[in-house]
Amino acid sequence: MNMLDLALALVAYLFGSISTAIVTCKLMGLPDPRTVGSGNPGATNVLRLGGKKAALITLVGDSVKAVIPVLIGKAFGLEELSLGILAVAAFLGHLFPVFFRFQGGKGVATAAGAILALDWVLGLGLLGVWLGMALVFRYSSLAALTASIASPILAWFLHPAYAWACLAMSIALVWRHKSNIQKLLAGEEDKIGAKKEKKEA
Repeated sequence: MNMLDLALALVAYLFGSISTAIVTCKLMGLPDPRTVGSGNPGATNVLRLGGKKAALITLVGDSVKAVIPVLIGKAFGLEELSLGILAVAAFLGHLFPVFFRFQGGKGVATAAGAILALDWVLGLGLLGVWLGMALVFRYSSLAALTASIASPILAWFLHPAYAWACLAMSIALVWRHKSNIQKLLAGEEDKIGAKKEKKEA
């Protein structure tokens, strides 16, 4: 890596360190998502705290902050290895944000944005996996885990140069979802729309 690669990797990490969930909640007068609900500064927890608008802003922001560094890298003509490093750097920034005492989210939206920016065909394929699992089983965490595990496999066939970056993010995502995996195995994980159904009942 040359100095440009290192500088852009640092920029990518700093972009990733901007916690959209925390910023959105602060601007909208909502509690810090790290202190209430699941304690995770991500779109799902923000949905519980502030509704669909706040959650959508968080989701888009968490995705875009990974897209921008990768697109900047492409504009500078970086090679695929360096672009993969930018994607992982932005993703790690989300998991361990320097601006928020390294208390970050689980990284699903940020990983999705990074992969879409690297290769939109690969990204859409993984979004399809997520959507299919979510529609069939109605567990957001299960859909995210399945898409995450599928990412390096699908990357190997569609764009092998990015398979290592997908693998690195996949391992971190599975690790960050330890509590969700335990709840899934125990049958305690909330299904998509479960709370709404209970209210209507």
